[in-house]
Amino acid sequence: MPKNLEIEKKFIIRYPDTEYLKSLPDCEYSHIEQIYLLSEGGRSERIRKRSADGSIKYYHTMKYHITDMTRVEEERLISKEEYECLKHKADPDLNIICKTRYCLPYEGHTLEIDVFPFWDRQAYLEIELQSEDEKYLIPDFINVLCDVTTERKYTNRALAKSIPEQN
Repeated sequence: MPKNLEIEKKFIIRYPDTEYLKSLPDCEYSHIEQIYLLSEGGRSERIRKRSADGSIKYYHTMKYHITDMTRVEEERLISKEEYECLKHKADPDLNIICKTRYCLPYEGHTLEIDVFPFWDRQAYLEIELQSEDEKYLIPDFINVLCDVTTERKYTNRALAKSIPEQN
């Protein structure tokens, strides 16, 4: 098995109180611009610009589907110049996704809550795991509406196809 596996559960949650999230002691948050690139061979390829605490980092990521919960993920830090160059390979059928991500440590896991400007009633919650059958807990202040781990229409790539342009 490759060592760079991403195993995660994904949920639709009620739109969170973002000020409350920010007030939690170990909460980290960042603003993300995510662009999907033209991909082939069963992989999903994207670039990200992530802004947090006055700094900006750029990433290039490739993912290969294994199961509904598990993917091989290859991610590397890139320069702003490479990011700008790769933008020219953006998939024209997919819109740029802008979101704010709140990362919260909780009971041995990191909870990632993605809030989008085009949703005012719901958000995503992702929990990365070490195995598909690993146990996890979700705090009471997060209201889970449904588990969408196995529903491809709730991937960020599928979302990029259905959302309006956000420029």
